[in-house]
Amino acid sequence: MQEWKEETCKLAIENGETFCLYLYTPLCGTCQVASKMLDISLQLFPEMMAGKMNMNYVQGMAETYEIESVPCLLLFKGGQLHEKIYAFQSVPYLYGLLKELS
Repeated sequence: MQEWKEETCKLAIENGETFCLYLYTPLCGTCQVASKMLDISLQLFPEMMAGKMNMNYVQGMAETYEIESVPCLLLFKGGQLHEKIYAFQSVPYLYGLLKELS
């Protein structure tokens, strides 16, 4: 999963892409665990467009999408926000979400 800039995300939305965006902060322990779980799940979907963004640097995103906490996974379908996930429960759970999105 590559680190995205805000412009990359905006471009994906404007182009009507289907993708997932992982939002985190570097000092969040739960974010580190969630990131590993998401990386494992994404390996099963090599064609899935995915990015991650450090919320410390994208305050506008937090306001636009009303992010309540991190970690947060935003699922976009056709450039529209489809679902917002805060509880990363398990790898099989994330797999199911990504399968539904793809």
